[in-house]
Amino acid sequence: MKILVTGGAGFIGSHLCERLVEHGHKVVSLDNYFTGSFDNHVDGVEYIIGSTVIISKLLTPDFDMIFHLGEYSRVEQSFEDYSIVWDYNKLGTHEVLNFTNACRAKFIYAGSSTKFAHEHDGYTKSPYTWSKESNTEYVKLFCEWNDLDYAITYFYNVYGPREIKNGKYATLIALFKEKMSRGDSLTVVSPGTQTRNFTYIDDIINALILIGDKGHGDEYGIGNPKAYSILEIAEMFGGEIEMLPERKGNRMSAKVLTEKTEALGWRAAHQLEDYISRGD
Repeated sequence: MKILVTGGAGFIGSHLCERLVEHGHKVVSLDNYFTGSFDNHVDGVEYIIGSTVIISKLLTPDFDMIFHLGEYSRVEQSFEDYSIVWDYNKLGTHEVLNFTNACRAKFIYAGSSTKFAHEHDGYTKSPYTWSKESNTEYVKLFCEWNDLDYAITYFYNVYGPREIKNGKYATLIALFKEKMSRGDSLTVVSPGTQTRNFTYIDDIINALILIGDKGHGDEYGIGNPKAYSILEIAEMFGGEIEMLPERKGNRMSAKVLTEKTEALGWRAAHQLEDYISRGD
């Protein structure tokens, strides 16, 4: 099978590409390297550098399956990145859908679990959250309009090897690990009681492979059912904690919807406290 992974040089995309190659597929990555890295390249994958906005100019429509992971994916930072969110998550996704239709391929979309956030007083929906929520509806309708096979997935706070550990796009677990290695305090956005369902990268990839093979439709949540507050995470690392002011877009919790994914035979097999204690 010939499979395209947008965002294939990113954290999650690179692990997916690696697994797909192991399963014997011909794999192509399309990535603009906004958060992707050449260090994430894996053997056996063809890498194309470019934007999803011009996907039809970069690739021939001869794929059997497309995993669309190549979108902007930061909540709080997106308040400063309106134009980037629009280009990557709206224009880019529209063009990837048109390309999928030209291929007559199966489309696997990486939605966002922020769609299921529990709102609270003072909560402001971020540009990222809005774009992902509206995209899930558009993906569903576009695929139904064009009689395309599709599945929409929802990741919950993915962690593991190849996370971004520095800069404004760093993810929490990698950031805390890096701060600990430098002896820096662990910065926690107030109130610190906001909870997240951290899910190991191998569990995410296991689910994506199953959903690619057997899934159809919406609400394929991929999340560990065990939730931790951000303060609990900082305490697991054992460093000095520095509280930061609350930020717009900071959700308190989100409902974990894994029933459809579990019906395919998937379960989360890894726990965050084990990963932290191992010091991987």
